[in-house]
Amino acid sequence: MANADKFKKVIAHAKEYGFVFQSSEIYDGLSAVYDYGQNGSELKNNIKKYWLDAMVKLHENIVAIDSAIFMHPTVWKASGHVGAFNDPLIDNKDSKKRYRADVLIEDFVEKINIKIKKDIAKAKKRFGDAFNEEEFRSTNGRIIERQKKIDEILLRFKTAMENEDLADVKQIIIDNGIVCPVSGSKNWTDVRQFNLMFDTKLGSVSEDADVIYLRPETAQGIFVNYLNIQKTGRMKLP
Repeated sequence: MANADKFKKVIAHAKEYGFVFQSSEIYDGLSAVYDYGQNGSELKNNIKKYWLDAMVKLHENIVAIDSAIFMHPTVWKASGHVGAFNDPLIDNKDSKKRYRADVLIEDFVEKINIKIKKDIAKAKKRFGDAFNEEEFRSTNGRIIERQKKIDEILLRFKTAMENEDLADVKQIIIDNGIVCPVSGSKNWTDVRQFNLMFDTKLGSVSEDADVIYLRPETAQGIFVNYLNIQKTGRMKLP
């Protein structure tokens, strides 16, 4: 809560001095989107120029390019973004919050791991210099049971993701009684894959338009233009 209050104060201060304004503020604004004000745009340009000069003008083998935010869809298929740039997301029906299923499972596993570390710390304190952690991990029944549970969960999750079995990903959450951090309920929706790229269409007629994506990785423009830059700039390969 304290961090949220600090953020609000920073935004209010930045607005008062003309650095940033919430986008579309006169129509209730767009969440998490901001416009640079008159002073903010000057500050951004100064920082950008300082960084560009430091990166380019001080190096003989580095040049600047400015690639488009739209690129051919095949670029993102070749880079793996179309097939792999996805997150398994799940919603809690009571809190209306959306979570990454893998993070929920990883957090649950970490809680078990914390219990293991606490048991080891107690044993180390009890036995002192004579304590052997490796031996304790391999002989203590409670540690063995907890580690086995961690291994089983992680293996099952890995297998489910490799097989694109999102139903089993949800079942992992249900079987382990994983609850929503906000509502504490287990009222979950199905797990769905969400592609993290923003898609749009390119074409004058919507029916014939091609689906393209806003560039999810700035560096991709460097890769696809590498040969053009090398040839036109007559630059030596490193």
